[in-house]
Amino acid sequence: MDPSTLPLPPMKDLTVDNITENAIAMNSLCEDPRMKYVLERLVTHLHDFARETRLSTNEWMQGLLFLTEVGKICSDVRQEFILLSDILGLSILVDSIDHPKPPNSAATEGTVLGPFHTHDASELPAGSTMSADPNGQPLLVVCSVKDTAGNPLPGIKVDVWETDSSGHYDVQYAGREGPDGRCILRTDEQGTLWFRAITPVPYPIPHDGPVGRLLKALRRHPYRPSHMHFLMQGSGFEELVTALYLRNDPYETTDAVFGVKDSLVVDIERAGPEYATKYNVPEDHALLRYDFVLVSEAETTALRERNSKIALDKLGMKVRMVGGLPVPDLD
Repeated sequence: MDPSTLPLPPMKDLTVDNITENAIAMNSLCEDPRMKYVLERLVTHLHDFARETRLSTNEWMQGLLFLTEVGKICSDVRQEFILLSDILGLSILVDSIDHPKPPNSAATEGTVLGPFHTHDASELPAGSTMSADPNGQPLLVVCSVKDTAGNPLPGIKVDVWETDSSGHYDVQYAGREGPDGRCILRTDEQGTLWFRAITPVPYPIPHDGPVGRLLKALRRHPYRPSHMHFLMQGSGFEELVTALYLRNDPYETTDAVFGVKDSLVVDIERAGPEYATKYNVPEDHALLRYDFVLVSEAETTALRERNSKIALDKLGMKVRMVGGLPVPDLD
């Protein structure tokens, strides 16, 4: 590439005060408007961060080495970068921005995906047992899935995963031979699903790596409250990544990854005569019930665009939407 053919201003005598505008100018030929905008804001905020903190060379190098360690520990079954995003609150922020819920609706709120979702769970029929752990407290899970108008949604794909009774996911075991504590189900014609699992327990996120050392330096604990993950997909509906959290868990209000929301906190009940008869379990069997509500893709897209324009207008930025995402409106 011949630099003389590029319509860029000459860059000389770069200083603390002018490096940002020059770096942005260097990136200005990008043909993807969204990428160009994201990089412009990234460079701006990174440079402002360095200026505001008066970042030292030693601290900068420590940061680079930390990120290098995060990358080195990542594997097919451990995603330390997701873990880092989670404990910084970035994951829950991005989810909330990208998957808004209609105000004053019953739409189920989302939460963090976490680093332990896999794509090898088996699809099981209704009533199946998803955990082979003999030490867990047996749990009957009965749920419904509806749209925001209250109509049942049949055929929704529901991906479920949880830890075993010791607080470990299957992928954390070196001798893992296949999925356990996870499954895929489909809602029936009434939009319901039911399966057998074990009662979730609290557990620490992996803290034997760089993220764990960061938590220790911040005097933060690594624990997550008891919960069960759900990922729901259906044609015409916004994908829902969420989880249900057990009420009165010791870590309910100090979740290491900021995932708990009031609407997702549930009670463990007892089956009682009705559920015992219908699902063939003892009356004192642990029961988890929940009614999920999905939002249509069209509704979410419109809400996302509206929220983007409102938020950026408050920052004095005029934008237009490209592919559902904001870019500067230079016209």
